[in-house]
Amino acid sequence: MQTSLLADTAVDMAAALDAEGHALLPGLLAPAQCAALAALYPQDALYRSTVVMASHGFGRGEYRYFAYPLPPLLAELRQALYPRLVPTANRWNQLLGRALRYPATLDAFLARCHRAGQTRPTPLILSYGPGDYNCLHQDLYGEHVFPLQVAILLSRPGVDFSGGEFVMTESRPGEQRAHVVPLAQGDGVVFAVHERPGPGATGRMRRLAMRHGVSRLLAGQRHTVGLIFHDAA
Repeated sequence: MQTSLLADTAVDMAAALDAEGHALLPGLLAPAQCAALAALYPQDALYRSTVVMASHGFGRGEYRYFAYPLPPLLAELRQALYPRLVPTANRWNQLLGRALRYPATLDAFLARCHRAGQTRPTPLILSYGPGDYNCLHQDLYGEHVFPLQVAILLSRPGVDFSGGEFVMTESRPGEQRAHVVPLAQGDGVVFAVHERPGPGATGRMRRLAMRHGVSRLLAGQRHTVGLIFHDAA
């Protein structure tokens, strides 16, 4: 994991999140780390549940929620990313007029989740084959929601798969915007879970609804890791 990259890009990341609701973290993982994580997918003992998307109307493909303890690399990533995102999360709440503030460490935030009955881990790995896709959605699992999450592409676009772009939409009154976020293997994208502050018509801040998904895979196999910071009820 490129912890120096995280430190060096903290200011740019915050600016991009404020402007667009997402920020790219290029080269977050090395190719060997991506391959090692993708190879975990068939190891049933690592997961608390498996979701077949078509069975729930979520799209096509499959994803698996890791059980605790998380694989060491994912646990390290989650711990390293959270404190770098807290300043933006707290600033967004302030701009939206919310009193809620997030603690400085992931352990303190997870303790808050667990006291509220949100004890199930939410980091996951997703697998897509030809024709698979993920409908636009928001990852909300209970009362306590950290407003930012991270996806990391483990596969090589144009080599392992084609199609399958990461897509975000932003909704405000009278306007809809879509973003296609180009990712290379090992790139991460930080993005708003469900809403972010943005300027309204009068210049006052308003809540912009955000959703994310994956377009239809044309060929090959695509694996992605998702890091969500709140646990599930």
